[in-house]
Amino acid sequence: MSDLYFRQLLAGRDFGRAHPVAGQMQNFVYLVGDKATRECVVIDPAWAIEDLLAIVAADGMKLVAAFGTHYHPDHIGGSMMGFNVDGFVRLLEHNPVPLHIHKGDAEFVRKVTGLGIADLTLRDAGDKVAVGRVEIEWLHTPGHTPGSCCFRVGGALVAGDTLFLQGCGRTDLPGGDPEEMARTLGQRFSALPDDTIIFPGHNYGGPQAPLGRLRKDNPVFDPRVLQRMLG
Repeated sequence: MSDLYFRQLLAGRDFGRAHPVAGQMQNFVYLVGDKATRECVVIDPAWAIEDLLAIVAADGMKLVAAFGTHYHPDHIGGSMMGFNVDGFVRLLEHNPVPLHIHKGDAEFVRKVTGLGIADLTLRDAGDKVAVGRVEIEWLHTPGHTPGSCCFRVGGALVAGDTLFLQGCGRTDLPGGDPEEMARTLGQRFSALPDDTIIFPGHNYGGPQAPLGRLRKDNPVFDPRVLQRMLG
């Protein structure tokens, strides 16, 4: 789509360079929108909200919503490992927009950010959100957390911590479920074509790759690994 606005931003390099931890975490944040209407959403805003808003402004775009792939503080802000990460709450202070999260993670979001359920726009599998003329589809991909989601935009998939170029999201944290992760990778992902470009939530092994290559090279797609996840 010629009017698609799509930016992949790496914490510690493209924004948050002054933050002592952002670069270590290697988070990706995404800006997705419509160049014609100049509207965009931010996916997983965390670490340096002012920097992210400055990038949006420099591109001549207007931020109209924020999406969270899942509830972890390095993606939406909140308390983590003894310190606080800026995210949804800071965004509301500087640029109030609707905050979209899958309903399965809503209670976790409340706990880590202090936001109320009324502050959130709750989403479900298959929801589609239009940003100008660009449509973003919500794919529910539990395993890393109960409400983990990926976002499909044309032939691209913003995968959050569901799938990296090397490995997949951990399942031993609160809300993690190895059996659901196995079903996500082995069944829910099966409907996605090989030429889908995966854009992960962290720079673990690289910034992007076609799903067909990951099905061959990423060991989490090995049937034996999936079977072990299923117990």
